[in-house]
Amino acid sequence: MPQELIHSEYSEIMQKSYIDYAMSVIVQRALPDVRDGLKPVQRRTLYDMYELGIRYNGPYRKSARIVGDTMGKYHPHGDSSIYDALVVMAQDFKKELPLVDGHGNFGSIEGDGAAAMRYTEARLAKVTQETFLADLDKDVVDFVPNFDETEKEPSVLPVRIPNILINGAEGIAVGMATSIPTHNPGEVIDLVIAYMKNPDMSTKQAMKYVKGPDFPTGGIVTNKDDLEEIYSTGQGKIKLRGRVETEPGKAGHTKVVITEIPYTMIGSGIGKFLADTAALQENHLTSDISDISNQSSKEGIRIVIDLKKGADVENFINLLYKKTKLEDTFGVNMLCVCDGRPETLGIVPIIRHHVEFQYELARRKYTTLLNKEREKKEVQEGLIKACDCIDLIIEILRGSKDRAMAEACLVEGKTDGIKFKTKTSEKAAKTLLFTKRQADAILDMRLYRLIGLEIQALRADYDQTMANIAVYTDILENRDSMTKVIIDDLKKLKKEYSVPRKTTIDNVEEAVIVEKPIEETDQVVLIDRFGYARGIDMPTYERNKEAADSESKRVIFCKNTDKLIIFTDTGKADTLKVLDLPLGKFRDKGEPVDNVSNFDGSKERALFVGSVSEILGKEMYFVTKRGMIKKVAGDEFESSRKTIAATKFKDNDELVAVGILEPGSEITICTEKKHKSKIKACDFPLMHKNSVGNTGIKLKKGDSVVEA
Repeated sequence: MPQELIHSEYSEIMQKSYIDYAMSVIVQRALPDVRDGLKPVQRRTLYDMYELGIRYNGPYRKSARIVGDTMGKYHPHGDSSIYDALVVMAQDFKKELPLVDGHGNFGSIEGDGAAAMRYTEARLAKVTQETFLADLDKDVVDFVPNFDETEKEPSVLPVRIPNILINGAEGIAVGMATSIPTHNPGEVIDLVIAYMKNPDMSTKQAMKYVKGPDFPTGGIVTNKDDLEEIYSTGQGKIKLRGRVETEPGKAGHTKVVITEIPYTMIGSGIGKFLADTAALQENHLTSDISDISNQSSKEGIRIVIDLKKGADVENFINLLYKKTKLEDTFGVNMLCVCDGRPETLGIVPIIRHHVEFQYELARRKYTTLLNKEREKKEVQEGLIKACDCIDLIIEILRGSKDRAMAEACLVEGKTDGIKFKTKTSEKAAKTLLFTKRQADAILDMRLYRLIGLEIQALRADYDQTMANIAVYTDILENRDSMTKVIIDDLKKLKKEYSVPRKTTIDNVEEAVIVEKPIEETDQVVLIDRFGYARGIDMPTYERNKEAADSESKRVIFCKNTDKLIIFTDTGKADTLKVLDLPLGKFRDKGEPVDNVSNFDGSKERALFVGSVSEILGKEMYFVTKRGMIKKVAGDEFESSRKTIAATKFKDNDELVAVGILEPGSEITICTEKKHKSKIKACDFPLMHKNSVGNTGIKLKKGDSVVEA
């Protein structure tokens, strides 16, 4: 039988496959659901803990057990992703309401990682158990098959608070990313209640309740006026500042104390902040710092910067805002999965989706409860009826051969095979006609239920059941009643889980730095034979002139505001600021030139070292190994870049000499084979630095220039 060939466009197949993969990552991995604010890995981990019975008021369980069970049942994507999700949900410096109660080392705000999962333990937080998982047994959400269809898992958790706003979310998908800030639980709940009373509210009206983000790290939001646009579109940039206080130090000094940091500084950002602050002094942007210490602990952030006496404190704080991450930007992109597809939502649409979800949960919850109460009512009515004719029922039971015969009599009125005492009893038995559920309850009833007080309790339970049915029916049939129930529940949750706001919302003017002019002074740079450079002032040099000249390979006279320039044999010119070199005592070791410039002493050789001001207005000569020579104006080497090309070479050539030309001077070129050539400075033209130059000496085969 001939086979039919199906022709397909390869690009179309690849495109479709990639789109399928991208959507899978977006929906199943990276983005939270707008309804419960959870990514699949978070949802599965919490549900698995619920299934394992790890309650907030029970013992902790090993994290490794939780991770392994979650991976085996619901999330077959590696243990690291599950444990990372578990750790983040337990960190109070990342989540406004931590969803997991961790026991052990779950990391720190300063970037310390969590201990291995075999060492840590965890259990559900109270808020998770009571507001995320409490109604799972009431058929409030759909359950779907897991990856291998051996288990069932909830498609969404029945979360009763807008977790996506309270705890925020971060995630990178394929071609898109989400970044939702955290918010104050009490404010968000107030907004939900207000929205349920006024579904047509605007973003501006919503912000009467939610003032702005509330980060666990505190800090200050400085662009209050931009928040309405951000919350309207779901996108924008929030400007954050750390909280800074001042304290008096010893001997008239002042301490600048950072007590709160921007949310973006969590982790390695704190260490970077300390390094950047120290660099301000090293780079001569300030000279006010005398000491920096990180005194942070479990009680909170405390970074102390000791300032020198007479320091301009306000200007220094502004310098921290401008030059470090103490002022940073939080990019907002409120992207989440909505109705199975990614969508960027403003704050009001998010609340709308949440409220719709709450009505759906309430409808399914009270439908389930109503059905259970109706079943209970049916049973109770049967038992009450049975108590009124208990003698007849006992006669039926004693006369029946088995349970099935008794049940058939109670339900269908069949008396065949049953021995009755009288025909009247048999005739009455045919009229009982209990339901199947009632008959089972009667047959299972214990004799103590015939006690008078028990019968009274049964009738009281029946009255309560009828009251519950009336309440549940009213909730399901009257939207106002359902709204009231949801609002009452939200008020209880607010009372239980509301916390004071940590982040201040304000409009703050941009930090302005008043740069202090550097006082220009004469300085001497000493470079020893090991390549260590240091600066000393002129009085120090004059006192130690003889030792300085004899012990130093190079002595350079310059200003402290000047730059040094290093011409190397590779044809480069490296520059460095004199201010980058340590200024100290004569016997100080100094700093390797390699550390403060792009010069690498292990790969190149310095031919000329001097100050930039020294070569300005002068002419410089360059002589190469292959006998090329050129004259260049020193002004061409004035540059803001650290490294520039000083000359251009022919193949297999290198510089052997660089120097300053004095008027009327001569250049003597010496070769390896003892040949010499004298050239007057006025005999060769002035060229640009990117030129090769002219022939200064004709070399025989095997010869090369060694000095000039």
